[in-house]
Amino acid sequence: MVQPGGGQPDMQQIMQQAQKMQQQLMTAQAQLAEAEVTGQAGNGMVSVTLTGAGQVKDVKIDPKVVDPEDVDTLQDLVFGAIDDAQQAAQELTQETMGPLSGMGGAGGPGGGLSLPGM
Repeated sequence: MVQPGGGQPDMQQIMQQAQKMQQQLMTAQAQLAEAEVTGQAGNGMVSVTLTGAGQVKDVKIDPKVVDPEDVDTLQDLVFGAIDDAQQAAQELTQETMGPLSGMGGAGGPGGGLSLPGM
């Protein structure tokens, strides 16, 4: 039996699939917002904790690295710990969103579904 429209896919089925994928995306985003990652520098003497969304939650500095005569080193360690935490957050995002990243538009502005009305 030939489908109306010359065998084109069922639009209702496509919309249901798009809604399902949007729900999965929202669930993954919520999981990321609750997740935390920690980056370290100086063999753990400086650590920074971020949420999966990149918000700084905690900074810990071992008193041994605090030298009023050498603030530059401390600043470098803080930047290193932030960078390490951001890399961990990015990896977590890729792991969490990986199955959803092929949904079209994921590499563009806003990511996710690029469907009108969604």
